[in-house]
Amino acid sequence: MTTITITKSSNDSYKSIECLGHAGFADYGNDIVCSAISVLTINLINSIDKLTDDKISVDQDEEQGLIRLSFEGDPSKEADILLQSYELGIDSISRQYGKKFLNIKFRRE
Repeated sequence: MTTITITKSSNDSYKSIECLGHAGFADYGNDIVCSAISVLTINLINSIDKLTDDKISVDQDEEQGLIRLSFEGDPSKEADILLQSYELGIDSISRQYGKKFLNIKFRRE
């Protein structure tokens, strides 16, 4: 199962996104759920990097299935829209394939 943790500050500003684990929907190389989550997450990171001036840090560990995006400040309006779009996409995957393969958690800091 993949667990995505979305962390927001008390003022509802995104702080970080963390994806951990492999979905386990199918064998490696055929797992469409894991692929969809990866595409959305990597596209989010690339879009924030190329389309905004936000300062971010990214950590990853392929074996663990870990990708973590952290903001060094509050996200810009542009980044916020990209993050909302990401949240919409992963929610759609969760609804279609179920919590057995994708768990979405929300945290406040």
